[in-house]
Amino acid sequence: MDIAAALRAFVRTVERGSVTAAARDLGMSQPGVTKHLGNLERHVGARLLERSSRVVRPTPQGQALYDASHGALVAIDAALEGIRRDMGVVEGNFRIHAPSCIGTKHLHRIVMAFQRQHPMVTVDLILDNRDVDLIYENFDLAIKYGRPADQELIIRRIGFSRRILVATPGLLEQMGPIDTLARLSEVGLVTSARVISPRDVLVLRHRNGELANVPIRSVLRTNSAEVIASTLINGHAAGPVQQLLVNHELAQGRLVRILPDYDVRPTDVFLAYPSVRFMRPIVRAFTDFAVPALRSVEGITSGHEIWGMDEDELPDDVRNGGAPAEHALVGATGN
Repeated sequence: MDIAAALRAFVRTVERGSVTAAARDLGMSQPGVTKHLGNLERHVGARLLERSSRVVRPTPQGQALYDASHGALVAIDAALEGIRRDMGVVEGNFRIHAPSCIGTKHLHRIVMAFQRQHPMVTVDLILDNRDVDLIYENFDLAIKYGRPADQELIIRRIGFSRRILVATPGLLEQMGPIDTLARLSEVGLVTSARVISPRDVLVLRHRNGELANVPIRSVLRTNSAEVIASTLINGHAAGPVQQLLVNHELAQGRLVRILPDYDVRPTDVFLAYPSVRFMRPIVRAFTDFAVPALRSVEGITSGHEIWGMDEDELPDDVRNGGAPAEHALVGATGN
């Protein structure tokens, strides 16, 4: 029996709760994984898994074996990979998840640049806007918006994704200038729940440090950053957008900033990886490469640059994306 292969099949089955999913992750057939599990149970002389029609769970003996073996397997992989890296070779594969907006616009090119330096590296780059379980879905890294609450994650702040107010020159020519907060309240905006309150209030900060809660009229609400950017670029509405999504259009003049003295509250951007795993050398190499590259993206900034204070000084309600309650709504006069 190949004890290492059997343990890998067992560990992944426990993490996935499914023999089929474990086989898919390991690039094996389902009968192959089942054979490894059966061999391992016979080897230890104990039942390790409870199987039902819906899920596979470890027995008490299985949980003890999982606790003892999963970290050891990762440590072995990391040690072998580290030796290869010490010999000047970065190779292998890793899986990374990111929101599609930053992933498509920026992370994709960073991955390609990393692979040009290390052609023996294979990357599974998964881009969508859901919250993923890194262990269950077998991710080595993830870029997350907002501070992750999962205690099994180690996080490293990349910065803050800056949001600005923009519109097309054509839309401004059609509807007239948007040069006061009162005027902003009158025009139709494209928005998302991340930047407005349930009462359709947008939090803005003036460059002098004053905060204002502005009632706005949403003509389109969406959870898609790409839809927001497309709506803005097509001149359908004005609105707030992550600057990193529209740098090219701003440079070309296809979009222009409105109320340039104001910023919309930013969102924390973190790099996260599971604390239950050793950081493999290939993952560390990519992290060391990617973090400076992401921080250099125009629109990824420090808290000081946006809010006039250091990152650690930001109030929790702003850091977590909430609207500060102590500031009154801006009335029709724009004061």
